[in-house]
Amino acid sequence: MKYVKILFAVALVFTICSAFSIKKKGEKKPVYVFGVSASFTDTIVYYTNVQLLDSVHLDNNGFLPHRELYSYQLKNYLEYNAGLPNRTCMIYFSENKSKLDKEQNNILSKYKKAKSVKLDLIPNDKFRFTKVEME
Repeated sequence: MKYVKILFAVALVFTICSAFSIKKKGEKKPVYVFGVSASFTDTIVYYTNVQLLDSVHLDNNGFLPHRELYSYQLKNYLEYNAGLPNRTCMIYFSENKSKLDKEQNNILSKYKKAKSVKLDLIPNDKFRFTKVEME
């Protein structure tokens, strides 16, 4: 009887703890993204603020669907609107905004260490990532 009570108590604790940590099936978290654009021929690195992508969710593997198209959005903006060709654009994404803010600070601090590199923020009113519509 003593072992049954202990087993029941352990099972109860396990059930209560796991109920709070399990992600509900079908529950989708919002996705946040920011972009960085650098060039080998330019000392200015352009970057965006962390932005929320509306109606976009990560796939089952934790990747942003069609993520290469989001980097092309930034590349096309810089080429056609700002006249800056031949840039390499990268995007970073996460469901956790605070982790993405930390990642952005880490990346930008590496660029700040190089005294010859200047950082330039692309304001949200000039460029925003938009949901990719696939047919």
